[in-house]
Amino acid sequence: MRTKTTYWAAVGLALAAACFLVILIGAVGVIGAEGDRFDLTYFGVLAVGLLGAIIARLRPHGMARALFATALAQASVAVIALVVGKQHSPVSSVPEIVLLNGFFVALFAGSGLLFRRAARE
Repeated sequence: MRTKTTYWAAVGLALAAACFLVILIGAVGVIGAEGDRFDLTYFGVLAVGLLGAIIARLRPHGMARALFATALAQASVAVIALVVGKQHSPVSSVPEIVLLNGFFVALFAGSGLLFRRAARE
């Protein structure tokens, strides 16, 4: 892939993941029942990505780091949810929490890998 194509694929993947996360939070909730205040922690994940993008000034190398940090923040939310016992909610199980958050971790990390590839090209 050409550098521009790789860069824009990374941007598209990151934005799609962020938009899908926001829609999921608003529509059904990610952890617990719809409207569970714990879902607000996901806005911290998005803040990590946004702040990282600002610090990186949208340059590929810095964006790779920002998206890896976003993936780590996403994983941290899942760990915190399990530590505080959100899996005991009737609508959230351990596999559900791990798999759903793992899906978003993979999307953010995938975007980070694309940014890293764009930085090397």
